[in-house]
Amino acid sequence: MPDVDGFDEFYRGSRQRLLGFVYALTGNLAEAQDAVQEAYIRAWQRWSTVSGYDDPEAWVRVVASRIAVSRWRSLRSRARAYLRHGVTTESVPGPGTETLEVVAALRQLPEEQRTALALYYLLGMPVAEVARETAAPVGTVKARLSRGRTALAGLLAGGDLEEVR
Repeated sequence: MPDVDGFDEFYRGSRQRLLGFVYALTGNLAEAQDAVQEAYIRAWQRWSTVSGYDDPEAWVRVVASRIAVSRWRSLRSRARAYLRHGVTTESVPGPGTETLEVVAALRQLPEEQRTALALYYLLGMPVAEVARETAAPVGTVKARLSRGRTALAGLLAGGDLEEVR
């Protein structure tokens, strides 16, 4: 039988951080909630293994981000198929007033920069840990953080991504 109390404690201690991270990646709270929920379900199903990892939260974070990216790719492919076959869909309204400007700006950054910024600033991970999690050299992570900060500052100041570059 799985360690229910251990999982509950893990969930309560990590859910907000993971939701914030995936929300920053997707820019959509509902999508982030779905991806994080699915990741925790998978963690529970494998809790006897996942609980033995040095950092179970990292496992759930990777799973949640992969689920979010997979859903995004699926939606993108579906939209392309609709366009290819002449099917139009109603346009999706822009982010509501509750959406933070920072999240909107993050969505415009390349995925590698967005991920590095979210791991470093939202989760407070050291550069070396971000490098390990993203399988990138430390110097590359530092460059992504630097470029991401510069681009984000320009976007938040009212520029667009092309002007910032």
